[in-house]
Amino acid sequence: MLTAENLPRPPYKNYHEWYAAQDTAHLIRKTQDAENIFRKTGITFAVYGHADSSEKLIPFDIIPRIISAREWRKLAQGIEQRVLALNAFLDDIYHKQEIIKAGRIPRELIERNVAFLPEMIGFKPPGGVYTHIVGTDIVRTGEDQFYVLEDNARTPSGVSYMLENRETMMQMFPELFTLNKVQRVEDYPRLLRQSLAAVAPPGCKGKPRVAVLTPGIYNSAYYEHSFLADQMGVELVEGSDLRVLDGKVQMRTTRGYEPIDVLYRRVDDDFLDPLTFRADSALGIPGIMDVYRAGNVTIANAPGTGICDDKAIYSYMPEIVEFYTGRKALLENVPTWRCSEPASLKYVLENIADLVIKEVHGSGGYGMLVGPTATKKERSDFAEKLAARPSNYIAQPTLALSTVPIFVNKGIAPRHVDLRPYVLVSDKVKIIPGGLTRVAIKQGSLVVNSSQGGGTKDTWVLED
Repeated sequence: MLTAENLPRPPYKNYHEWYAAQDTAHLIRKTQDAENIFRKTGITFAVYGHADSSEKLIPFDIIPRIISAREWRKLAQGIEQRVLALNAFLDDIYHKQEIIKAGRIPRELIERNVAFLPEMIGFKPPGGVYTHIVGTDIVRTGEDQFYVLEDNARTPSGVSYMLENRETMMQMFPELFTLNKVQRVEDYPRLLRQSLAAVAPPGCKGKPRVAVLTPGIYNSAYYEHSFLADQMGVELVEGSDLRVLDGKVQMRTTRGYEPIDVLYRRVDDDFLDPLTFRADSALGIPGIMDVYRAGNVTIANAPGTGICDDKAIYSYMPEIVEFYTGRKALLENVPTWRCSEPASLKYVLENIADLVIKEVHGSGGYGMLVGPTATKKERSDFAEKLAARPSNYIAQPTLALSTVPIFVNKGIAPRHVDLRPYVLVSDKVKIIPGGLTRVAIKQGSLVVNSSQGGGTKDTWVLED
């Protein structure tokens, strides 16, 4: 919010003046009001693997993160370039594999990857789009220094929190949206439905029928699945509601079975089709991959896109972007050591106390070591795992991440954040202005994931 000279940064000028006039007790009550809103709405998240796995509220901070129009334009250009490169990469690895033939990425990194699906080889999805919805995690280290921390191209989550955060802020502080010209995020459900309809299969007649496929009420993100279906005005379905009939995916209704044209699936690849993937899956639809490969249904995101979430693939993103766009990446990666390479492994083991080490297939903040905050025993135990299976890990420096203020009982305090903008891809690319700011609520923490106790903020992108 403030510069080194303790002056408000330009995007925060109006907000800073407003905040200075507020009473702390009033803001404490507003924080409690926000918590009550989220509780009544049912916005919860289940943290599996903990002794207490009950549904929890994700902490919400009432101080918005504010981004200027100039900063956003820079980010949006880099995000669009990266997302288009990801889609080109997926099309290539499932077809001609030119990037492998050019020696820009190792063949074994693709073909031995658990997220690479041989079933997708030679198949082009409707509209040629693989990554219909993408979440790109971005961190900031300086005034104009942004880095991509990771790509989420399989089933990016969290967009419901972006929408609910905005609605809550507008409900509690309507005056702020008069003082500040904030770009809208509320159109996301409508834009999502339009984007999905635009990639309906060629044989679709009339208005495409869209549905959201959920694993069910016990999934940690079920609230988001039901929220998005409701906001888009489409059906929320489970695998048991669907079946393959006459070469199409059809939904059970009171009028009999009716075809689905576009399925926004929030079910992992392994569970999507028990005839093609895991035979014990009760979450998917038997035979859906045959319908998909016949071009009679669109699955968003496409099966096999999860390879782009892989952190070993991430380490090659500068090469991937340049290979498919002919330009250097506008948004840089965080410097990354591939522990599968002997020289990198040696460096990482020697400097483990200073690095962040992540599993290449990990997510949600699990399976990682933050060297500077880990105990000596934790680092020693992790080094043993790393040395035993180095190809399972990458390492990155502990960046001096920028901080933003959060509201605490004594006023404001700095905390580390990242940003997940959401991107919709069809016949065009649409980037929602803002996204989900995730914040490390614990003082000194670098981990922002909700599964690790992180919270969220409303993210404002100002108009010019």
